Amino acid sequence: MVANELFLLAPIGALAALFFAVLFFRTMKKADAGTERMQEIAGYVKEGAQAYLSQQYKVVSIFFGFAFLFFLFLAFVLKVQSPWVPFAFITGGFFSGLAGYIGMKTATLASVRTTQAARTSLNKALQIAFRSGSVMGLTVVGLALLDISIWFIVLYYGVKLPLPQVTTIMLSFGIGASSQALFARVGGGIYTKAADVGADLVGKIEAGIPEDDPRNPAVIADNVGDNVGDVAGMGADLYESYCGSILAAAALGVAAGFGFKGAVLPMLIAAIGTLLSIIGIFSVRVKEGADQNQLLQALNRGIYLSSAFIIVASFILIKILIPENFGIFWAVIIGLGVGIVIGKSTEYFTSYAYNPTKRIAGHAATGPATVIISGLGVGMISTIVPVISVALGILLSYILAGGFQNTSYGLYGIAVAAVGMLSTLGITLATDAYGPIADNAGGNAEMSKLPREVRERTDALDSLGNTTAATGKGFAIGSAALTALALIAAYVEEIRAAWIHLFQLGKLSETITVYDRVIAVKEATMGDFMAYYNVTLANPMVIIGLFIGAMLAFAFSGLTMNAVGRSAGKMVDEVRRQFKTIKGILTGEGEPDYASCVLISTKAAQKEMMIPALLAIVIPIFVGLFLGVAGVMGLLAGALTSGFVLAVFMANSGGAWDNAKKFIETGAGGGKGSDAHKASIIGDTVGDPFKDTSGPSLNILIKLMSMVSVVVAGLVVAYHIF
Repeated sequence: MVANELFLLAPIGALAALFFAVLFFRTMKKADAGTERMQEIAGYVKEGAQAYLSQQYKVVSIFFGFAFLFFLFLAFVLKVQSPWVPFAFITGGFFSGLAGYIGMKTATLASVRTTQAARTSLNKALQIAFRSGSVMGLTVVGLALLDISIWFIVLYYGVKLPLPQVTTIMLSFGIGASSQALFARVGGGIYTKAADVGADLVGKIEAGIPEDDPRNPAVIADNVGDNVGDVAGMGADLYESYCGSILAAAALGVAAGFGFKGAVLPMLIAAIGTLLSIIGIFSVRVKEGADQNQLLQALNRGIYLSSAFIIVASFILIKILIPENFGIFWAVIIGLGVGIVIGKSTEYFTSYAYNPTKRIAGHAATGPATVIISGLGVGMISTIVPVISVALGILLSYILAGGFQNTSYGLYGIAVAAVGMLSTLGITLATDAYGPIADNAGGNAEMSKLPREVRERTDALDSLGNTTAATGKGFAIGSAALTALALIAAYVEEIRAAWIHLFQLGKLSETITVYDRVIAVKEATMGDFMAYYNVTLANPMVIIGLFIGAMLAFAFSGLTMNAVGRSAGKMVDEVRRQFKTIKGILTGEGEPDYASCVLISTKAAQKEMMIPALLAIVIPIFVGLFLGVAGVMGLLAGALTSGFVLAVFMANSGGAWDNAKKFIETGAGGGKGSDAHKASIIGDTVGDPFKDTSGPSLNILIKLMSMVSVVVAGLVVAYHIF
């Protein structure tokens, strides 16, 4: 009875998050939007972002239409999955897209108000930028918890399906969120980096004009890209991580024998984390004249406060719900700890306050080649700490949750660790979404020709935003690794559910035979299923799957990198054309054609995002049909290990190159316009698709492949060749 009453915290937490998101949005809109010129520039950015997302949602809706029909075919014609799955898929994609849209709309309105606030007060500018970023964070967790709560209420309390069936069906709406996230991340990443690279190569290097200079035709497209890639894309990314971790943990909690309490515990941890994130958001403020350290401390104060309270709340929850396995509590702490360690490691390797990035800046004096080489080296070395911390987190969560006594307990512990890491997503995502708002605010100040002290304030916020964005990427990668591992474990439970469903239809037997033992499917352990499907390294199907999964991470990255290269080439040609044909651009007497550059990025993103995204969706289905369950397990393991390490490498290399350039711009090593600065711009340009396109998209790749495998588990069980 207590667990049923506590479950109400999930929808309450969702509604509270959405209430404060609306409150912060309305407060931001009431703020002064500045001069007519400032509003005109902000209008260009807003229109470009709206046009891009409208076009993307049209393209994505076509995919969702075909996917919906495919799942209807699986459910009602082949009858290999629950008829609820197609509808759960649609809601997951809808809420993910809605969260990204709200975040982007807020960011485009907030940036100009942040600029105006920076004319008088650093603290006021921080408040507007951060509270507006909080709209993104609270919208993501609010809509995710709302979607989860509604489906749980409908399936468990309304339709009264058995709990194992409820949790496995709910896993399927994660594929909708993951699909939407991949399109948002890949498309937004291609858009923003095509504009950014094109603007830098022609504007900074060839024409010698500053960043965000209104004479550069690509500057509006660049600012639009910050919103569609780093706000809408990041929001959709972490939305599906958040959902995936909660849903996988719920399914594994039921499989471990904890029943209703095991299913709702991750939802409750997330709900309380949401409420505590709101408290943390209100604690973020600074005094006038604050330096970078004080600004960073202000943001960290909110995160650490929320994290400390979630530890206390989790202690109470687990003591009430699962006192017989209190090791689950330590898994929550481990998840939070792993997230902090990865964030700090990312900060060390990407911030110019530390030696790795300073060394890259030092190499700039000898040219672009040494900048590239040293940045690659830093990125490779930076994988050590995240990999070890995730490995230790997995091991400790497994052991402390009782994995050596019962494998299901250990896997539940790992899943709860992922929930713990993401429990305070409301505020951690706010610190990430704040960055693009501050960046756009600086661009608006430059294009509006505001006094120098305004740009200095926005630059201070922007520099902090670069650090929080890099930390946020590390956080997203770490959460993706734990979530994907939990989803791989949940895949086995989905195999069980599919088998039971097919048995009820008379297509499969009620038992499996393992080492001459006949076992009822309902009573079979995870080890029994692994033995039945021969998921061992001695099975060539597993090895083949491992190779394909590892290869796919690199192939996916190559496709997205090449997409940015082609799109940026078109942008470079357009900017050069305008400089040559439109008189008076470089003297400030002529008006650039901003719309043509926005159109180039929009078209390129829509065209180039399709193949990488479809690859991630189609490959798990084909591997399942041709190599069976063992091949899928190998595929997911290969993609997880190689994708995780490659994502860390790419994100940190790109972040280090970016901040090495900014370090030189402070006056160290030559300052703006020097040969060292030009060399660092090349490094930053190479790193742009590393850190903002391919690297972040890999997070979604490894989770989406797991989600696709979960949803088509019934098809694989019934129709695989081997």
